[in-house]
This record gives sequence, C-alpha cells and structure tokens, in this order.
Amino acid sequence: MSDPSHSRWPRRLWVVRHGQSAGNVARDLAHAEGWMRIPLEIRDVDVPLSPLGEDQARALGHWFAAGHGNGRPDVILSSPYLRAQETARLFREAGGADPDERICSDERLREKEFGILDGLTTAGIHAEEPRQAEFRKLLGKFYHRPPGGESWCDVIFRLRALLDTVSLHYAGRDVLIVAHQVVVLCMRYIIENLSEAEILAIDKAGDVANCAVTEYAFDPAHGKDGGLKLVRYNVTAPMERGHEAAVTSAPDAMVGARG
Repeated sequence: MSDPSHSRWPRRLWVVRHGQSAGNVARDLAHAEGWMRIPLEIRDVDVPLSPLGEDQARALGHWFAAGHGNGRPDVILSSPYLRAQETARLFREAGGADPDERICSDERLREKEFGILDGLTTAGIHAEEPRQAEFRKLLGKFYHRPPGGESWCDVIFRLRALLDTVSLHYAGRDVLIVAHQVVVLCMRYIIENLSEAEILAIDKAGDVANCAVTEYAFDPAHGKDGGLKLVRYNVTAPMERGHEAAVTSAPDAMVGARG
C-alpha cells in the first residue's frame, strides 16, 4: 500500500468550470434564434464572465470558506482565458483561498480550440461547413479535429503533460484548477482511466454546470500505488440573493466556442 506522505498526487484536487460567461449567454441566444453565428466580436480568450457568472464564482468562494469544499486550495491553477481568470480571482476574494494565494496561469488548461468552426452554431456548421459536419459524424467528437482546431484527444495530450507538472510540483498539496467544460471531462478521462465510450456517456448525460466542482482525494488504497479517487462530480454551490446556478444549455458537440 502506498504511503500517502510520499504520494506523487495532490492530497486533494478540485477541477472547476468557469462561471457563466458572456459567450455562454450569446451562444444560447444564437441557438434560440436559429442564427448561424454567435454574436461576439472579441476573441474567445477575452470573453468575460456575465454578471451571473460573477455571482456564481463568489458563491463558490463563500461555500469553500464555510467549509463545504472539504478544505481550501493552497495552489490555484487557471486557464489563461479571461472567464477562468475572473472565476479564480472572485473565488479567492470571496474566501475560497488565502487572499495572498497566487493564481498561476497555464496555457495547457485553455479551452478546446475550434478552428474553422469557431463562432458557428450547429445550424451554422451544417450550412457553412457541411464537410466538417460529415467528418464529425463519421469520426465522432472524440477524434474529430476541425481545420485549425483540436479534437478531444488533442486536449487530452496537453492535459497529460499538465498532470505530470502537477505531480512533480504539487504532490501532497491541495490544488484547485479552473478551466472549461471539455477540460473537466478530459481530466476525468485521464484520472479515472475511462474509455471513449464512458466519457462520452458522461458528457451526453448532461453539461458540466458553470462553477461546478469535480473533486478528487488521494486514497492510498486506490489502485496498486494509491491514486486520486472521485469524491463528487458536477456539484454547484448554492446561489445567493435568490439566483440559481445556470448551466450552459448548448453542449460542445456541434458548437463553435465559448465553453
């Protein structure tokens, strides 16, 4: 049995999707209206949180501060995208972590890149890029890589490297990661050694909610040498002032951006 004091894994790992973003709102509107493109004129990396997303991030910080997070992180890693950075900052300011705790950006946590499909709705992809729609149907979302973009496998490649860094520098620590929907799912795929069918079934069952927590704890009895064991998935903090935590209605499957 592995000695937890010499684990190569964090003591606890939380993976959090960013709060609702302006891109999530724009995407839902575009789908509801049947538009071809999401009405955003800024880069995906610069999309900020919506007011509700800011409230979600603060609520999560308050929830952790009240002891519901099973501890507080002493390491915060974040996607460099603005919506993830804002989520991490507001979480910290609300008491989710020590106010002096640095938020470390890591580009390997960035959103999945959609390439030529960026900004297109499902209807827009079928209308403007019908060949890519057919390729995706043939290959499946796990392996389909649009021109200039990434497949889920490409995201997994960079996350494997990210987890090597985490195990090297943050073993035995309490680590919070703030990123994006596909990143959360691909982290589950790696950590839990899931199959393509298993992770796609989880994805199909429902979106990862904005500011939802996926939590792992190191268990010395988990596997041959000990490992990270799933504690809970897709759990959101109670919202304040009567708000409800919103889940982005459109999944990644055939949407060009903003997850």
